Amino acid sequence: MPGRPADVATRNRSAAPSGASPDAGSVTYRSGFACLVGRPNAGKSTLTNALVGTKVAITSGRPQTTRHAIRGIVHRADAQLVLVDTPGLHRPRTLLGQRLNDVVRATLSEVDVVGFCMPADEPLGRGDRFIAEELSRLPKRTPVVAILTKTDKVADPDRIGARLLEVSQLGEFTDIVPVSAVRAFQVDVVADVLVTRLPTGPALYPDGELTDEPEQVMVAELVREAALEGVRDELPHSLAVVVEEMVPREDRPEDRPLLDVRVNVFVERPSQKAIVIGAGGARLKDVGSRARTQIEALLGTPVYLDLHVKVAKDWQRDPRQLRRLGF
Repeated sequence: MPGRPADVATRNRSAAPSGASPDAGSVTYRSGFACLVGRPNAGKSTLTNALVGTKVAITSGRPQTTRHAIRGIVHRADAQLVLVDTPGLHRPRTLLGQRLNDVVRATLSEVDVVGFCMPADEPLGRGDRFIAEELSRLPKRTPVVAILTKTDKVADPDRIGARLLEVSQLGEFTDIVPVSAVRAFQVDVVADVLVTRLPTGPALYPDGELTDEPEQVMVAELVREAALEGVRDELPHSLAVVVEEMVPREDRPEDRPLLDVRVNVFVERPSQKAIVIGAGGARLKDVGSRARTQIEALLGTPVYLDLHVKVAKDWQRDPRQLRRLGF
């Protein structure tokens, strides 16, 4: 499994002649990493999924849904674009928030181009200026593309024009692109712009591979996405999911396999546990049903999903528990 972006690029670029993919012939071939950054709920994960053409990152109307850097791979005849969807960069209030910011900053230092996502349906705010200031500290060789997301939520073209003008005054950008991932408006333009900023070099991942996320991480994310639907405002930040076990059911016929998946959902307080489980366990049953459908589609096999909700008191602020939960 590939490691850090810089490590992958160094190892694989030395394995083939610069400027050509195995099948590119005389066509200049580009490959590299693009980081999508923005404040929480700026549309980064939805855009990542639209660019890749399939779901590799969970999405939610709740901010700070993404908890780690997720790589989605865009395969083109002229390029391989590896997208790194990161947690929302923000002023942290907890140790978890600090560690999520560390993930973003580490990623920014290693990629070839940065896409700075800002939603068209919201005015620029302190969060956007905070990120713009962070990006201004990047080495000058790292290009930054401004991406105005969620244009489908703005009916008036003049408002979009005004927002684009605001964005242009926020920092120095190589390009500014309005986009709607939901309506597939200019998604191809975003891909083109990011690809032009990549160095020449061979493909970094095998053809057809869409993400390098381990299956257990993807399963945990799908459970968390299902658990986030319809919950109260304070709960999303307190939810953590860990896959404890994924094993084939023994003594099943070859034509009727079944995968046993045991998952723990952690919250910080007993009252939150009650919210996740719901009256008579109804909500947890619904979460399990929706997550199982997504997991079966991901893994291509029937799944028995065994969900348990546990309390890990104040885990967002506890270094020992953060390590236990994978942060």
